[in-house]
Amino acid sequence: MLRTLWATVRQGKIELLESAELSEGVRVLVTLLPDDEDEFWSRASQVSLDAAWDNTEDDVYAELLQA
Repeated sequence: MLRTLWATVRQGKIELLESAELSEGVRVLVTLLPDDEDEFWSRASQVSLDAAWDNTEDDVYAELLQA
């Protein structure tokens, strides 16, 4: 199961912002966020928004509006 944990870097080490029981040797994926988190989340969500709004399944609604 994937789980997201927030952390910061202090003196070159990653420190979790919440406690978590992690097994020794567990694999983790670290994603660096830009200082401007709003910009990051806007860019990250744009792909999902494009997929939701730009699809042929919704064409039926446009056809109904033209009738």
